[in-house]
Amino acid sequence: MTRPIRILLVAAFVVATLPVSDAIAEQTPFERMDVFALQWVSNPVVSPDGRRIVYERNSMDVMNDGSASRLWLIGADGSGNVPLTGRDVDESGAAWSPDGDRVAFTSTTDEGSEIFVYWVESGKLTRLTQLDRSPAGLSWSPAGGHLAFSMLVPEKPPILVDAPSKPKDAEWAEEPRVTTRLYYERDGSGYIEPGFKHLFVVSALGGTPRQVTSGDFQHDGRPAWTADGEALVFSANRNDDWERNYRNSEIYRVDVDSGETEALTDRNGPDHDPVVSPDGRRIAWLSYEDRVQTYQLTKLNVMNTDGSGKRELMSDFDRSVSALAWAEDNGGLYFQYDNEGDTRIGYVSLSGNRRDVATRLGGTTIGRPYGGGSFSVGGDDGIAYTQVTPYRPAELAFVSRGRGDAIELTAFNADLMNQREFGVVEEIWYEATTDDNRVQGWIIKPPGYEEGKRYPLLVENHGGPISNYGPRFSPELQLYASAGYVVFYPNPRGSTGYGEAFGNLLYHDYPGDDYQDVMDGVDELIERGLTSEDQLYVTGGSAGGIMTAWIVGKNNRFKAAAVIKPVMNWVSKTLTADNYFAYADYRYPGQPWESIEDYMAFSPVSLVGNIETPTLVMVGTDDRRTPLSEAKQLYSALKIRDIDTALVEVPGASHNIAKRPSQLIAKVDHILAWFEKYREDSKADGLSR
Repeated sequence: MTRPIRILLVAAFVVATLPVSDAIAEQTPFERMDVFALQWVSNPVVSPDGRRIVYERNSMDVMNDGSASRLWLIGADGSGNVPLTGRDVDESGAAWSPDGDRVAFTSTTDEGSEIFVYWVESGKLTRLTQLDRSPAGLSWSPAGGHLAFSMLVPEKPPILVDAPSKPKDAEWAEEPRVTTRLYYERDGSGYIEPGFKHLFVVSALGGTPRQVTSGDFQHDGRPAWTADGEALVFSANRNDDWERNYRNSEIYRVDVDSGETEALTDRNGPDHDPVVSPDGRRIAWLSYEDRVQTYQLTKLNVMNTDGSGKRELMSDFDRSVSALAWAEDNGGLYFQYDNEGDTRIGYVSLSGNRRDVATRLGGTTIGRPYGGGSFSVGGDDGIAYTQVTPYRPAELAFVSRGRGDAIELTAFNADLMNQREFGVVEEIWYEATTDDNRVQGWIIKPPGYEEGKRYPLLVENHGGPISNYGPRFSPELQLYASAGYVVFYPNPRGSTGYGEAFGNLLYHDYPGDDYQDVMDGVDELIERGLTSEDQLYVTGGSAGGIMTAWIVGKNNRFKAAAVIKPVMNWVSKTLTADNYFAYADYRYPGQPWESIEDYMAFSPVSLVGNIETPTLVMVGTDDRRTPLSEAKQLYSALKIRDIDTALVEVPGASHNIAKRPSQLIAKVDHILAWFEKYREDSKADGLSR
């Protein structure tokens, strides 16, 4: 029996944002070198009077194979869009002074990242600091006389032996590096320099920064000033067992002059991202009580500035919230959340009344269609945010207090996008066969799609797995569509934006029925006539790589697979990866040595004896999240079994394997080339493009 399916055109996106045809210039499909032409907006900050916005304009650099970020200034009505400083170096982390006459930000210099201040009316710019390490989380004092920030205070690494003195001019090997810390490396940055991050305060006119916090604890969140300017409110884990009880943190208050620190919260779980109300009477923050499960909702809390009167807002709201901002009248808060593949801005009053303010937030994750994005609230509650569609990355949008339609203030991608024909993105819902859940996903039809024709299907599994895909611009997926595939990207159980119960279905069961959720979607698309059983291909990265390896270990239905940066063995992964702390008890029962059978039961390496599918394996050589050895386990097993395979190692790439534009292109090219090897018989039958 055919299971019910609902495929809906995402009308709001397709009608309003599909590139307008040019009557003169013929549109062509999105192509790989177009990646270098992409631009996107991030981190907008509205001025205190609500009239101006500073934002980061990001672009690709074809010569340096990277991205560049410059600060721009624009009126809230879209007028006067100009570079803030005109400097040709990276700028980020903008923060308006309380009276709106200055903008502080961080920027690269020959000596490293430093704090700069720009005077808006005069256009004067000064470098404020000369720091030993990079600052982060700039925050102005209420009177505008000081800036607070966090910065690493380095420590000398441990030494076990004294090396002998080498002769003059001798060239010896580098001395061994000794590590005694539990957490000593991070994906994307490698070895972590020994030391602790602390909060500092510096005069807004420059001078010597003064360290405010103390102790062997990490203080790396953005500090918030109290209304009187006498203290900072921040989040940290200052518990004695902080190195092992990694999820726990509290909200603290530290006196700027004395350094006296007091905890304002005390619960088993993360308390973080405090924001002080404009009148200084309350603190809002994010938290949850740790119940030791795979997915837990982050909740919005409010308390008095002395720590009394704690209460949770929206206790019945079945979504995680983030990015808090107080309303100007102190009567409520704005927040960000994901709902069924759409990232939104919501508002809740202190009495608990909730409403949505804006949708389609995102477009700052360049590659695959993940959530993200950011927003800012300024004077009169004007909101600037990054707005995305399926056909372009983030542009700057603004919605006023009147809550009329949002206006788009930038169109950096219009010139390119109006020349391209994109694969149309459509929404799909279908019934799970394992229970009564409904599963959401999306398909992208190739440019020039012909109704009634069966196309090769490319399944793209998202990472996380506690994450989500949505109808957001993805150059990778559009390139797959341009190559003639119908692209299917689902949000199986474990995905966020569908409530805590749905996300927590992977507790001690991952991979589990999420595998069947993906296969149910494939079956539906076959039944709808979009593809056929002999034209199936599958890929995915990180958790998506795990799912891909699991799929081909469970069935031989796919003509070819591309497994990108996978975990093959949960024992070796947990004991070698930089996020070792995320799995024991929360994903699987106990530590690996306590529950080896449980860990191995969910390890794709246990299924390699079943794999008959030709499988490409790809990983970055500097990946510390799913280390190189994980991918090599799959490759070696397939080679030993004489299954057609290839190992693609991306030099210097971390877990963000497609961070650089050329790496994104190389990733897509290798996947398509591998699949193309196994499309020849379909082409001979005249079934694919």
